[in-house]
Amino acid sequence: MRPQFDYGAEVRVTRNIRNDGTYPGLSRGDLLVRRGSTGLVRDIGRFLQDQVIYAVLFQHDESRLVGCREQELIPVDAPWVPNQFEFHEWVRTRIPLAVAGRVVMPAEQSGQIEKVLRDQPGGVQYHVRFAEERVLQVPESVLESASDDAF
Repeated sequence: MRPQFDYGAEVRVTRNIRNDGTYPGLSRGDLLVRRGSTGLVRDIGRFLQDQVIYAVLFQHDESRLVGCREQELIPVDAPWVPNQFEFHEWVRTRIPLAVAGRVVMPAEQSGQIEKVLRDQPGGVQYHVRFAEERVLQVPESVLESASDDAF
């Protein structure tokens, strides 16, 4: 089993990396690295003799050396579609939302992201759960952050 990436390779993480309890100074479950972030491979190791683990230095908001599995990384120049919001984040509609010409959700309605759809024609869309358990597929362009809101 040969590593896909070499020392010094610039890589992008394809999923959010959270603390599994082994990263010092942060609580279990805290976000370590946001998906889409880029970093440099600093070391290569193995886990249970069948998984390649890379120590990747991410230097965006603050420097963090984080262990990543090979399947969580892609080359930095591979195609990538960035998105503004993540699973479980709170958002608010900028405009009223309509289905078949009928408004089903007023402007400034808060909801929570349930799924990120990055491969949709026209750009990123989300499944958003609004009050009364209504889930709508909503384009990123009509949402804004509402992290302090709740149902």
